[in-house]
Amino acid sequence: MSTPRQPRETRAGLEPLAVLPVFVPLQGKRAVLAGSNGGAPWKVKLLAAAGAHVDVYAAEPSEEMRNVPGEIVAGSVTLHERAWTPDDLWGSAFCIGAMEDEAECVAFVAAARGTGAIVNAVDRPHLCDVKFGAIVNRSPLVVGISTEGAVPVFGQTVRARIEAMLPRGFSRWVAAARDWREGVTARFHGFSERRGFWERFSDLAFAEPDRAPTQADLDRLLAQTEAAPKGGAVTLVGAGPGDAELLTLRALRALRNADVILYDDLVAPEILDYARREARTMLVGKTGHGPSCRQDDINALMVSLAKSGKQVVRLKSGDPLIFGRAGEEIEACRQAGIPVAVVPGISAAQGAAASLGVSLTHRDAARRLQYVTGHDRRGALPDDLNWGALADPSVTTVVYMPKRTLRVLLDRAVAEGLAPATPALVVFNATRPNQAALRGTAADLAERVEASLLEGPAILMVGDALKEQSVADCVEQAQIAI
Repeated sequence: MSTPRQPRETRAGLEPLAVLPVFVPLQGKRAVLAGSNGGAPWKVKLLAAAGAHVDVYAAEPSEEMRNVPGEIVAGSVTLHERAWTPDDLWGSAFCIGAMEDEAECVAFVAAARGTGAIVNAVDRPHLCDVKFGAIVNRSPLVVGISTEGAVPVFGQTVRARIEAMLPRGFSRWVAAARDWREGVTARFHGFSERRGFWERFSDLAFAEPDRAPTQADLDRLLAQTEAAPKGGAVTLVGAGPGDAELLTLRALRALRNADVILYDDLVAPEILDYARREARTMLVGKTGHGPSCRQDDINALMVSLAKSGKQVVRLKSGDPLIFGRAGEEIEACRQAGIPVAVVPGISAAQGAAASLGVSLTHRDAARRLQYVTGHDRRGALPDDLNWGALADPSVTTVVYMPKRTLRVLLDRAVAEGLAPATPALVVFNATRPNQAALRGTAADLAERVEASLLEGPAILMVGDALKEQSVADCVEQAQIAI
């Protein structure tokens, strides 16, 4: 009997940040740039694009700087062909030093800070209050990217990738959101209703990014939000076997909408990165043969949170409907009158087979696929397994949680009629970077697994469909990668 443990919060805050990403509103405010080094013209254009009124002080401005006032798209730029003085900095919200001389730059930074302005010094990060990063502009949607000066070229490459991913039409959707926000806030007083509206808005924007939103869109979104069920609910979500890229779109949406996420130990940590930052995450781990939270405690917590009005995601490794105790949790919700939904996930069997290029069925070898569990409530081999079905040569058998009973299960299956030479595989940590696989037969696989000392969640596959040469090649590659 495993030792009970209690559900516990797992996220105290964000991971450490090299810098704090913030956005500075400069519309209608005064900014100052002094100097005229190589990076100065672009900085002036950025300040003006943000709506600032920029005064540039440069005794000998470059030709590029002279051209800037005629190239701006917003704000204003005034070029003063003289050196700066401390009095020039008063009343500015943002000051940039762009001079070549270090001593002059230090003096400028000190004077600017004395006025209370935010200060940046071009190419002198040690003097900066804030630093510029790469920018993706879909204004009012703006994405800032920083490598903290470590490798600006990498930041520019990331910017190019994001540019390709974000349709330019998003600018119209975000502008519409800005115009609609006050009305939506007045219409829906509850936070959850407002969030629901904006989630529907976001889904529509991603579905149709290249057109401008209309009044008809607003009316439809308002009506959908008003008609949506109120109160808490539970969603059982399949996280897949490990690789976060195997999450379904519905799973991503559920994670984004969740107030609280109750997850198991086998859920890959990176999957939780897709949750809202404000969401609570609670480990309610159930591990094979180790300390586990009691199922009754999980059910009670899940129901209690939903009754308090929370949107609860019960996040499970693989598919929740395959040996995930989904039935017990669904029944607990229904008995408590809590709305419950299920988002299926890529099962461990599918993930393991796909990662090895193995077909679980084959028209010449396997016309049936069966899933069985490797242990019962006590952790022992189940007494009621259908040994005739396990010995059937026309079936592929997938055994979940087989590690503790692997030898006795295969020995019994052979004794009950399974051919000793039947191909068999065990896959550890399916779809994860540390995936490893061992190939053998029903007669010798257990010995191979015990000798390997491999660790992690495992799945057993047995059947003639696994005997193709391509399977052997894939397994050899998996073993080399260990």
